[in-house]
Amino acid sequence: MIVDFSLKGKVALVTGASRGIGESIAKALAEYGAEVIITNKTMDGLPEVEEAIKAAGGKVVSKACHNGVLSEIDGLFKFIESTYGRLDILVNNAAMNFYFGGIIDATEDVWDKTMDVNLKGNFFMSQYGARLMTKNGGGSIINVASINGIKPAPMQGVYSITKAGLIAMTKSFAKELAPQKIRVNALLPGLTDTKFSSVMVKNDEMMEKYLLPQIPLHRAAQPDEMCGAVLYLASDASSFTTGATIVVDGGALA
Repeated sequence: MIVDFSLKGKVALVTGASRGIGESIAKALAEYGAEVIITNKTMDGLPEVEEAIKAAGGKVVSKACHNGVLSEIDGLFKFIESTYGRLDILVNNAAMNFYFGGIIDATEDVWDKTMDVNLKGNFFMSQYGARLMTKNGGGSIINVASINGIKPAPMQGVYSITKAGLIAMTKSFAKELAPQKIRVNALLPGLTDTKFSSVMVKNDEMMEKYLLPQIPLHRAAQPDEMCGAVLYLASDASSFTTGATIVVDGGALA
């Protein structure tokens, strides 16, 4: 049997794709043949990613969509259905982690904003995506969670709770959508060198004393290092994989 990683003829949606892991995933999916829709809360950063994908010969379109606002998700999927008539791959990558502090000091605003984007938004993105995939005979949903969902990190309590919820959501959707031939899996990145995690990665003392000693490979990942797992989950190579969590963390959970 030849393992098929080709995504030719498939339509993919990647949220939070203006930079970091989302940008890398969008470029990888396009490189392997998918037509890609990239979104972010605003258009900031999306034109540059779109230009890079097109320059490499890929097919892409950019749309602003706030992951925590249901009316915007509804509008996005109306656009996808009217333009493409299908969706084969959904990568729920959009996330928020704007609060770095003690869990007992987290405010209602911190809770609501983080939950709206990281959990509520991804739930309804998956719901809309699954409805469209069902019309086309199946598809693949990939939730970008975090190892924090298994091993919560200090000062990131609310974020860790949302990622644990996303892992549970992945398994719930996987069980219910299997009859529709929709596979649902989660990617669990470890510490990755992005703007999102710059408060830690750029702090040399924190890295050397606290973070790197917990990572056997003794470094942070680069965003591109998440793409191999996503290509596996998006393609027919993972045709018998659903409800799984794939950890890419340099050995931090080992």
